[in-house]
Amino acid sequence: MRNPHGTFIWYELLTSDAAAAKAFYDPVVGWDIEATANNPMNYRMINVGSGHAGGVMELTAEMREHGAKPIWLGYVGVDDVDQTVAKAESLGGKAMMPAFDLPGVGRIAMIADPQGIPIYVMRGASEEPSNAFSPDEPGHAAWNELSSTDLEAAKRFYPDLFGWTLGDVMPMGEMGDYQFIEHGGRMIGAMMKARAGGHPSWNYCFRTDSVDRGLEAINTGGGTVTFGPSEVPGGDRVVQAFDHEGVAFMIVSK
Repeated sequence: MRNPHGTFIWYELLTSDAAAAKAFYDPVVGWDIEATANNPMNYRMINVGSGHAGGVMELTAEMREHGAKPIWLGYVGVDDVDQTVAKAESLGGKAMMPAFDLPGVGRIAMIADPQGIPIYVMRGASEEPSNAFSPDEPGHAAWNELSSTDLEAAKRFYPDLFGWTLGDVMPMGEMGDYQFIEHGGRMIGAMMKARAGGHPSWNYCFRTDSVDRGLEAINTGGGTVTFGPSEVPGGDRVVQAFDHEGVAFMIVSK
């Protein structure tokens, strides 16, 4: 049975160099990104022991000419892509990429929330559920964190669009509230106000079997650690970082 409406179902890295991305992320997270792509789009799967964690797409010259840059993008599964795009627009969002079909893959569109932060919506062709978001499995996404210039607006937009519910709030002093997000009876991430001078965006956290090993690999691979390792509620330790191209991501482990 496919994932319910509002579930994170995929994660995609846009990169200028897929081979360099493999060299960086494989030792950091414990992935095995495909070394070559067997498709015209040069799309490579991120393999983990229990399946796929997402994919890697190398930016083409045309994509760069239209302003595309290296970034992590999340996909949210929805019941109807076209209806979701229309609803996003009615809520103040914007269609950045109109809905289109990928044969054998599904129907996809890219939207931006009212603050301009992008995210994909997708109706997969397969009835099989995705486990790309699987908080306890090493190699899979464990947390989805939104930094927004308007937290109150985000708290209205995303629950209306995806059926998420707002959970507990953790006060963070001058940084404001850390608003937990729940879906389908479990916590899937949080929203917070973007830091002054920061870049409003979705940031994705991947579980690894060792934050310490991942930290060493980030430094060795040319990335930059911006926070951590720091213990978070529940006993996990998290690291925030930029990869070798300056793309933000996080890793977590016990």
